Amino acid sequence: MIALGSDHAGYPLKMEIIKHLEERGLEYKDYGCYDEGSCDYPVYSKAAANAVASGECDKGILICGTGIGISIVANKIKGIRAALCTDCFTAEATRLHNDANMLALGARVVGGGLALKIVDTFLDTEFSNDERHIKRINQIEN
Repeated sequence: MIALGSDHAGYPLKMEIIKHLEERGLEYKDYGCYDEGSCDYPVYSKAAANAVASGECDKGILICGTGIGISIVANKIKGIRAALCTDCFTAEATRLHNDANMLALGARVVGGGLALKIVDTFLDTEFSNDERHIKRINQIEN
């Protein structure tokens, strides 16, 4: 299950991602927002991040205008490793090396086509289980 969260700036891209997830047959839960009316991203980032941290969802995708604010909020939640990615290389690297469990996207930074490729890369890349990376993740968590 994939947790989704966005603010008003990220809402249109979130809707594209939802359609894409449905086409892939992937389950998701949308933690808001639910339209393009002005809203506060911390509310929705925190809700989605809590779902991932609790184990209710396996991974999460967060979208705001830049991806910065929404990722900062998520990373305040214990157990969350949210990575702001703007290309497929960083999406792959953060899964391989950081075992990131949330992807943050900037709707005003990446277009829909690239965003969907980043989402696929993030979701399809498994953690490397390399001892070096496990050690570093443990240092982050502690």
